[in-house]
Amino acid sequence: MTITSARETGNAPSGTPTLRDGAFGPARELVCRECGTTRELGPHYACHECFGPLEIGYEFGTVTREQIEAGPANIWRYKALLPVPDDIETSPNTEPGFTRLLKAEHLAAELGLSSLWVKDDSTNPTNSFKDRVVACALSAARELGSTVFACPSTGNLANAVAAAGARAGIETVVFIPSNLETPKQVNSAVFTEKLIAVDGNYDDVNKLASEIAGEEDGWAFVNVNVRPYYAEGSKTLGYEIAEQLGWRLPEQIVIPVASGSQLTKVHKAFQELIALGLVEDTPYKVFGAQAHGCNPVATAYKDGVDAIRPVKPDTIAKSLAIGNPADGIYVLDITRATGGAVEEVSDEEIREAIVLLARAEGIFTETAGGTTVGVLKKLVETGQLDPAAETVVINTGHGLKTLDAVSSAVGPYATIAPTYAAFTAARIA
Repeated sequence: MTITSARETGNAPSGTPTLRDGAFGPARELVCRECGTTRELGPHYACHECFGPLEIGYEFGTVTREQIEAGPANIWRYKALLPVPDDIETSPNTEPGFTRLLKAEHLAAELGLSSLWVKDDSTNPTNSFKDRVVACALSAARELGSTVFACPSTGNLANAVAAAGARAGIETVVFIPSNLETPKQVNSAVFTEKLIAVDGNYDDVNKLASEIAGEEDGWAFVNVNVRPYYAEGSKTLGYEIAEQLGWRLPEQIVIPVASGSQLTKVHKAFQELIALGLVEDTPYKVFGAQAHGCNPVATAYKDGVDAIRPVKPDTIAKSLAIGNPADGIYVLDITRATGGAVEEVSDEEIREAIVLLARAEGIFTETAGGTTVGVLKKLVETGQLDPAAETVVINTGHGLKTLDAVSSAVGPYATIAPTYAAFTAARIA
């Protein structure tokens, strides 16, 4: 591990290799979301003019539905819309995506909705949507010649980075809060021996990762110095939802908010599909979901302000426990512009929603999904969401990762002796 001198915030490490032609597919530049300043593609994440966040600028060619449908049953069917090379499929990766979109008729009836779909990303390789963003980050790390693949994480990202690094044969280091749920720790440590537990919350871990990224050559932190490429992976959720609905947009969508990147990128995907003529330009509302114990965006939305006040997370929804969300302000912009909202639910409502989804649809979600379903329920009850409009809710991860959240709320209905008389006495059915 070589220590190098400090460098300009957001700049590439010294010795960044010359990029091969087509290294980032249709991506042409990095663009500041605040001031519009552009710069060349590379391991940059902060604008050198205003320190605003950078995102990918594209020049898309002709992209057709037929071209996409002929692709593989994973996110690389959309490679013409992502910052990845055309030969991305030849590099070892976890091949995430194209997860199921389930018609949730029982849950819809329970909540009083006419049409409800669950986009179930718990079936990804490491059982969360993070496999999508990590796959794009891994591609960028390869093209930039990185030697270490790393991340700060609340759990799911650490799982995805550790697995992807193992698959790619690159040294992998993941940093987590030391109080993270045990299943998520195990799900990372099984893939990499370099699981680093940090005393502090996610924001402390993220600050440490940013310092390391600024000082160490060859380190690709997926959600720090290659964040612009990483974040684009979330667009594939939006692409898939539209394609699986028969190339149309839902009228309403409810999305969990941690950093806020997923919500902003799903919206970006819808806008790209409209611009390319792949879907009709129909109105849709975007809703964000947060836990009451980590609700900075929901609070700003309800207060009608344009600034996010950081909070100290205190919630069972640890995968959403980012007290200072990088894209929070953009979540406010999108939800307000589309006529949506940002709502929050308590830990008890999260637990209840986990059980509700499981018993209504046979989907076991983690606490982030419980937050989203709980917010969906609250939005209906408070009249913020139209029960007659077609709605999609995103489940981002599997409940086996957060068993402790519901272990005290569920269990044996009865304990009986191994006799028919005991069975009948228990009046089970």
